[in-house]
Amino acid sequence: MRIDIWSDVVCPWCWIGKHRFRRALELMGDKAPQVEVHWHPFLLDPEADATPVPLRQAYAAKFGGAERAGQMLAQTQDTARAEGLPMDFERGQVRVTTLPAHRLLWLAGREGVQDAVGEALFRAHFAEGRNLADPQVLAEAAAAGGIPAGRVQAMLASDEGLAEVRAGLGQAQALGIQSVPTFVIDGRYAVQGAQPPEVFAQVLAKVAAKQAPAAGDDEPACGPDGCSV
Repeated sequence: MRIDIWSDVVCPWCWIGKHRFRRALELMGDKAPQVEVHWHPFLLDPEADATPVPLRQAYAAKFGGAERAGQMLAQTQDTARAEGLPMDFERGQVRVTTLPAHRLLWLAGREGVQDAVGEALFRAHFAEGRNLADPQVLAEAAAAGGIPAGRVQAMLASDEGLAEVRAGLGQAQALGIQSVPTFVIDGRYAVQGAQPPEVFAQVLAKVAAKQAPAAGDDEPACGPDGCSV
């Protein structure tokens, strides 16, 4: 079963959703379908560039002040830690463009190691407060998937992967995806957000059993806002 996930590596709910999805497969036990996961790019902050800006400062400007930003980060951090993820917003995270990180994920997809490299990127940002526009940080994340540092350096020094990532961003726009994570299951059914594992398991079971209606049948196809399950 093909699973397409639109995500950004600085999206805390994408990291949470990734682990809730994996937990859903564990809950299903021997009834879990064999899944083939493909990660696709989404830019939460398309205006960001390679200049680091303190994350708390960026959140305060975007969400109505330092107090509100602090509350949001604390609530998200508590949720992540309840999932067993070492999210720590006291590590000096910065706002930067994630376009280079998405290029690395594109390369990792070609090498069949997207999951490992994506997990390393999430941890670098959320648990370690590292700059995801820094080539050294990207090279270290790539090492989690066995990609040599020289290969990453060569890619970043060229335009390799850039057109493909931009095409992926355009695909998200064409599909109407406006927030992440968005999970598209079997090419037809969409689940938006970091849903509880039980919700993911329910959708996966119904898709596997071919009980849900296909796009073009009497019921409307699923879209970015999710589907009835």
